Amino acid sequence: MRIYTRSGDTGMTSIRGGRKVPKTDVRIEANGCLDELNAYLGVLRASLNANGGEEKSDFLRRVQSDLMSLMSLVATPSDERSRNPRRLSENAVDELERRIDAIQEGGALTQHFVLPSGTSAGASAHYARTLCRRAERALWRLNEEDPVGEDIMSYVNRLSDCLFALARQINSESGFQNEIWEPFKSKHIKS
Repeated sequence: MRIYTRSGDTGMTSIRGGRKVPKTDVRIEANGCLDELNAYLGVLRASLNANGGEEKSDFLRRVQSDLMSLMSLVATPSDERSRNPRRLSENAVDELERRIDAIQEGGALTQHFVLPSGTSAGASAHYARTLCRRAERALWRLNEEDPVGEDIMSYVNRLSDCLFALARQINSESGFQNEIWEPFKSKHIKS
């Protein structure tokens, strides 16, 4: 089987159920954002694996698997979604929340905004969070045209929170002090 079909050369692509839509369709954009996030989680996992972060990498592998199911669901119009065998596990959002809670209990989170930086893995987790937020915005645009599903929207929202917490945890555990953002204050401007 060839990897190329040439069917996309005209600017159209197929979605689950066999419908053809333009490659500029909001559904394709949303799935493209999820795909980009998933690929970048692979970059983050490679960084973690190279630095002894296998447990975090294993967690992110499960997230990547969830994202593959989620992409299949997003590719399926809502009127056909019941025929799609892919599902998020019932506890997928709960698992993300438990992860966030554990990080918070470990002391890596504060109520301050931090500058997205740190170790290579920490900065990568911050970047993954921004990709996740972009995917969430694209999903909300799709939701305006065709219901996406509360479970999908909750999962992506919670995943961005989890990636934020994970970035701070990675940096903290590596000895990098997360840089707290200080609002701009000029010595030359009197308030």
